[in-house]
Amino acid sequence: MVLVHGVGESAFDWRGAMAHLSRTRRVYAPDMPAVGGTGRPATGAATGAATGAAMGAAMGAAMGAATGDFSPAYHARFLGAFLDALGIERAAAVVGASLHGHSVLRFALLEPHRASAVGVVGGTGLGREVNPLTLPTVLPGWGELATGWAKTPSGAAQRAWGRVPLLFADPSRVPEGWICEQVRLARLAGFLETQLAAARSQFGPFGQRETVLDDLPGLPMPVLLVWGGRDRVLPVRHARDAAARLRKGRLEILPDCGHATWLERPERFAGLLDGFLDEPERV
Repeated sequence: MVLVHGVGESAFDWRGAMAHLSRTRRVYAPDMPAVGGTGRPATGAATGAATGAAMGAAMGAAMGAATGDFSPAYHARFLGAFLDALGIERAAAVVGASLHGHSVLRFALLEPHRASAVGVVGGTGLGREVNPLTLPTVLPGWGELATGWAKTPSGAAQRAWGRVPLLFADPSRVPEGWICEQVRLARLAGFLETQLAAARSQFGPFGQRETVLDDLPGLPMPVLLVWGGRDRVLPVRHARDAAARLRKGRLEILPDCGHATWLERPERFAGLLDGFLDEPERV
């Protein structure tokens, strides 16, 4: 199984879920190159974390055809190269969160034989709307100013705490160490620049640039959609519209969660994923 974190995050996000999932499965959680600063794996973050050699090989293979490209399509190619580098012909599941929910869907459409199931958790690419509060940084000039400020000690702390009300329904559920990780990432060389580039590849001044809704009926594998009922970033309507177009799949809404269900209720999220993968038909 491969777990793909969202934009502005790292493999740290999956620690809670992986504590459950890794009991019965081999799980990889790479730091994605366009949003993970140096692209190095989060060593020690969770059982089965991706090896540095595999990351380097995957980045080289994908970037060869996509220099300067941080789009979901680029990340889809990266995931294919990442599996190649690890010698994985077919994954049990590839799961993407937030912006990389879109990337995972692109991967499944590009190489449908590489994943037996797909998970999308609060994913982009399923509608145009997005909370307007997330959009100012994509504007020319403003994003660069925000990036410069967020690199400072005070700015990094402000950025970390400012993300809490957007991602969590209940701030008391912020995982231990998450704020410190957010501060560390903001001060990591290249992280905020690549985060900004990845965000701009998906979002414009008026919302999401592209969707994969019309392509969803072509997915042959089962798809699990997980959404927070109190998501303040992307409307639950996107998940319902997507679920109605799937040939195989299911939508699970966690009513007391915000956007980051995998962080806010990691055991519940892992249980849903485990149960989905264990179903004989997964429909």
